[in-house]
Amino acid sequence: MSNGRITRGIRNRFGIADFGLATLTAAMQFYLLFYYTDVVGISPGIAGSAMLVGKLTWDMVNNLFVGYLSDRTRSRWGRRRPYLLFGAVPLGLSFWLLFSLPSGLTGATAFLAVLGSFILFDTALTFVSTTYSAMTAELTTDYGERTRLSTTRMVYSAIGYIFGAAVTTALAAAFGSALGDDMPRAWSLVGLVFGALTAVTVLVTGLTVTIEPAVQPTPQSMPPIRSVLSTFRNRPFALFMVIQLFIGTGFTLVTTMLPYFAKYQVQMADQTPLIMLAMLAVLVAFLVPCGILADRIGKAKTYAAGITLASLALLSGFFLPHAATWVIFAIAVICGIGFSAQWVGPHSMMPDVIEYDELMTGERREGVYYGLWAASGKLTSAIGVWLCGLGLSWSGYVENAEQTSTALLGIRLLFTVIPVALLLVAAVLLARYPVTKQSHAEVLEQIQQRRQAAAVPVEPRV
Repeated sequence: MSNGRITRGIRNRFGIADFGLATLTAAMQFYLLFYYTDVVGISPGIAGSAMLVGKLTWDMVNNLFVGYLSDRTRSRWGRRRPYLLFGAVPLGLSFWLLFSLPSGLTGATAFLAVLGSFILFDTALTFVSTTYSAMTAELTTDYGERTRLSTTRMVYSAIGYIFGAAVTTALAAAFGSALGDDMPRAWSLVGLVFGALTAVTVLVTGLTVTIEPAVQPTPQSMPPIRSVLSTFRNRPFALFMVIQLFIGTGFTLVTTMLPYFAKYQVQMADQTPLIMLAMLAVLVAFLVPCGILADRIGKAKTYAAGITLASLALLSGFFLPHAATWVIFAIAVICGIGFSAQWVGPHSMMPDVIEYDELMTGERREGVYYGLWAASGKLTSAIGVWLCGLGLSWSGYVENAEQTSTALLGIRLLFTVIPVALLLVAAVLLARYPVTKQSHAEVLEQIQQRRQAAAVPVEPRV
C-alpha cells in the first residue's frame, strides 16, 4: 500500500463498519437515558450517575489499554484486524444486554444494573472501535486522501446514525404492538437487532480490508504510562483534545435532550424521528461538500465554520413556543449543514497528529492516540448525560407527565444555551489550530529524510 490514493472499493469496505458502530452510538446518545427513565422507570439522577461512574473508572483505563495493546500486537492479521474479527460478536451481544434491563429497579439495585451492563458493553465497544479508528492513520499518510477516506467513512457513519436515530423508536413501537405493549421486551428486541447488525458490518471490514499499512510501523517501545503522558507533548494533539472536550460535551447535551425537547417543549413526540431524519439527511448531503471545502480552506477552518452555524441555529430553539411549530424542522436542517463538519473535521484531523508524534518519538503509536481520543469521547459523553440527568432532576422533571415551567426551562437550557456556549468556545480554539496542509507536508518531508538517513549504511572504521 502506498501513501497516495486509496481505491473506492477499499474506502467503502473500510467505511461500512462505521455504519453499525454509528447505529449503536445514535441509539445510545438519543435514547439510552430515555430508555432508563421512561421505559424501565429508573431515576434520571441514578442512571446518569451510574454511567458517569463507569466512564470515570474502568472506561478511562480500557481505551488506553486497548490502544497500547494494539500498537504492540503482532499477528498474521496485522495490528488492528484481530480485534475486529474476534470482538464483533461480543459487541453485539453486550448491546442487546444494555437494552434488556428489568423494570422497576430502584436505588442501589438500579445503579448497579446500569453500571454493570454499561461497563460490559463499553469494554466490548472499546476493543472494536479504538482499533478500527486507528486503522485510518495507517491506510494512508496523504493529507488530502485522509479527508477523502474519512469522508467516505463518515457517509456510512451518518447513514448508520440516521438509521439508529430515526428507526429506534419506530422499531420499538412495532415490536411493542406485536408484544401487547410490553415495551421493555420491545426495546430488548431493538437491542438484539442493532447488535446483530453491527456485528455483521464489523466482520465485513475485518475480513475484507486486508491491505498492508502505508507505513511499516516501528514497534512501540515506551512503557505504558510514559507512552500515554508523552502524547501531551504533541501540541496539535493537546489542543485537539481540548477542542473535543467542549464539542463532545455540547453535542451529547443536544442529542440526549432532543427527545425531551420534542416531547415536552414543542409537544411533537410523534414527529421526533422526522426531526432527526431532517437533520441527519441534510448532514449526509453536505458531507462531500464539507470534505471539498476542508481540502480548499483547511480542515480546522471548515470545522469551526460548521460548529458556529449549528450553534446559531440551536440558540434560536430556546425561543420556540410551548407548542408544535414547523420552525423546529428549519433548525434541524441548519444544524445538519453545520454538524456535517463534526463528522468530517475531527476524523480527518486526528490522523495528521500521528506524524507529529512520529517526528518527536520515531515511533508509530496510532493505538495510544486513538485510545486517548476514544477515552475523551466517552468521558464527554458521560459528562453530558450526567449533566442532563442532574439538570432534569434539579428542574423537577417527572417522566410521562405535563412539565412545570421550571422543568421546561431546564429542558430548554440543556438543549440550547449550555451546549451552544461549549460549541462556540471550541470554534474559537479551532481558529488557533496549527496543522495545515503545508505544515503537515513539511513534517512528512522531515520524517522521510530521517528514514532515508537511517537506511544509509555506515562504513565501519578501520
